Amino acid sequence: MSEAGWILTLTCADRVGIVAGVSGFLARHEGFILDSQQYADLETGRFFMRVVFTRGGPGFPADREALVAAFQPVAAELALDWGLSASAEKPRLVVAVSKGSHCLNDLLHRQQSGTLSARIVAVVSNHDTLRRLTEWHGVPYHHLPVGEGGNAEQERQIEAVMDAAGAPYLILARYMQVLTPGFADRLAGRCVNIHHSFLPGFKGARPYHRAHERGVKLIGATAHFVTSDLDEGPIIEQAVERVDHRDSVDDLIRIGRDIEAQVLARAVDALGERRVFLNGNRTLVFR
Repeated sequence: MSEAGWILTLTCADRVGIVAGVSGFLARHEGFILDSQQYADLETGRFFMRVVFTRGGPGFPADREALVAAFQPVAAELALDWGLSASAEKPRLVVAVSKGSHCLNDLLHRQQSGTLSARIVAVVSNHDTLRRLTEWHGVPYHHLPVGEGGNAEQERQIEAVMDAAGAPYLILARYMQVLTPGFADRLAGRCVNIHHSFLPGFKGARPYHRAHERGVKLIGATAHFVTSDLDEGPIIEQAVERVDHRDSVDDLIRIGRDIEAQVLARAVDALGERRVFLNGNRTLVFR
């Protein structure tokens, strides 16, 4: 994608003329559309659109400020909730972990290899276990144990790290603490968790052991936005893997960790590429 490319995302009440309004604006200002996806949800009456475009001629606005100013009348007429980002700009995020390294290690490796569509600017943890791994990748590590002030005080420290790093997103990469409702509400639409997913679902401790005892045939993982309802937030990405009676508990854990890492990375990439839209209790993710 061109360094000078832009990503426009928008949602609004559905009506006739939205696509024409956006594409007409780009045509008038000599914008060249590289990719465009849109969806009208007939149940909610909402419209969603993602457009990737670049300079197509000398009449294209000179910078972001000029582009935003030029688009404002169109946005106002259509009552858009919209955002504009440079395609080369990677959203900044903080990753929270406990002791499990598989999801963090995968994200750090993708960042180091240049394949992650977001930028990890800090790692926070209630343990000091993964400091060496994190700092080896050149990422600051913050050990923030839960002390006498409880989870709420520790969460204020996490928010301070996010603010200092200019990171709007928090990624829970097997972070084994339940967020307080207030913290979850403050991070609505900006905090993503990865969760093991079974049929049936096994919440709590030792889920893979309990799944093995029940003879589960499918295991998987779900990446979702965090809400004050534990593991009930809007789903961003999921995957499953078939297992059978020959797989031991250790096999299930190994397979499950691989799926968790892959699913979380896909969710982070979707966020980084501005492909995720909240739609009530659901998400809409453009491919």
